[in-house]
Amino acid sequence: MTTEGEMTRAPAGSAKRALVGRMSWGLADQAASSVSNFAVGLYVARSLGVTAFGVFSLAWVTYGVVLNVSRGLATDPLTVRFSGPPGPAWRGAVGRSTGTALAVGAVLGVVSLAAGLGLGGRVGPAFAALGVMLPGLLLQDAWRYSFFAAGTGRKAFLNDVVWGVALIPAMVVAARVGTVAAFVLAWGASATVAAGYGCVQSGIRPRMAEARGWLREQRDLGYRYLVENVSLSGASQLRAYGVGAIVGVSAVGAVRGAELLMGPFLAVLMGLSLVTVPEAARVLRQAPHRLARFCLLLGGGQAVGSLLWGAALLLLPGRLGEMALGDVWHSASPLIVAISLGVAGAGLGTGAAAGLRALGAARRSLRCQLFASVCYVGGGLGGAAAAGAVGSAWGVAAATVSGSAVWWLQLRSAVREHAQEPIREVRTS
Repeated sequence: MTTEGEMTRAPAGSAKRALVGRMSWGLADQAASSVSNFAVGLYVARSLGVTAFGVFSLAWVTYGVVLNVSRGLATDPLTVRFSGPPGPAWRGAVGRSTGTALAVGAVLGVVSLAAGLGLGGRVGPAFAALGVMLPGLLLQDAWRYSFFAAGTGRKAFLNDVVWGVALIPAMVVAARVGTVAAFVLAWGASATVAAGYGCVQSGIRPRMAEARGWLREQRDLGYRYLVENVSLSGASQLRAYGVGAIVGVSAVGAVRGAELLMGPFLAVLMGLSLVTVPEAARVLRQAPHRLARFCLLLGGGQAVGSLLWGAALLLLPGRLGEMALGDVWHSASPLIVAISLGVAGAGLGTGAAAGLRALGAARRSLRCQLFASVCYVGGGLGGAAAAGAVGSAWGVAAATVSGSAVWWLQLRSAVREHAQEPIREVRTS
């Protein structure tokens, strides 16, 4: 097993090549993952109309909340404390971590299923279908994070390729049914196939029986990351529900349509997010004085990329937009500028967030996320009340820029504290 000292003595050129390689696999993996999500979203938008797309979007943001519960409790502590070569300690941690993700999916899946059956109408079937599929969806995501924590992004990429291949026949069946619930089931069933393949790839069986032990071991980070993650995705969910109540479900579809237009760039951003915390943890181990610079380059690059992508969308001919989104294009296109600025603000903040995670500064990152989430909900709903979907998009853009400033202020303070009294929150062997 490579020791910390050996990694520190590695030539700078080989270290940079290794970093580029790991980030490249992160981008490739997210590209594979986004294809499946993007394909389902486009089909619903084109074939079932803006209202049905709004229903799909409500189920989607609910899944995002549950996913972030799983990440906060299961995989975020794993990437902070067990990023390194896949030795015995990593294997044991992955078994407990993936078991925790599976347990979260089972418990919250029952809740979603019961809620869907109780709601009925247009929305209920989509939530019931989501509940059935949550265990497989969360386990598949846990394998991705486990592989990136070990620096084996190629396995995560292959796992998402399996998901995409399995999605093709599932989509064919769902297309014959022609409902939102059918596509949720198709999407989740194909993810479950990939989750099973993850067990084969790793040779590790998720240990649900040890989920309680994992939660106890990681409680100093896990519960803070849980609140932090849920405040992020919960804010998105509250905004979607609020916009639907204030303006209408079609406005939810318009916002989601604009976010789909940002899809290729968001895939890049999310792909980098898979490796940013493990990489920041490696920088902290090997060259702590370079952490702030690493985070600045990371966040600044994402912000600039978002603005460039938004500018390209503004030049997109209307007929191409209609080909992609159908009738949703006319509602989504006025939101492009605001959505682009919002994503740029979020991208800048993720650089600082990665640094705080690597430092194990859970209290600071929680404080930042709670502030950002309050701004997000307030801006999104206040803007919706003032100017509908367009106002909501501008309110969120202002909120993300404000939140990013707080993230960076907290990172600066955390780096100074670490320099005075180093805190080791990551594994060194």
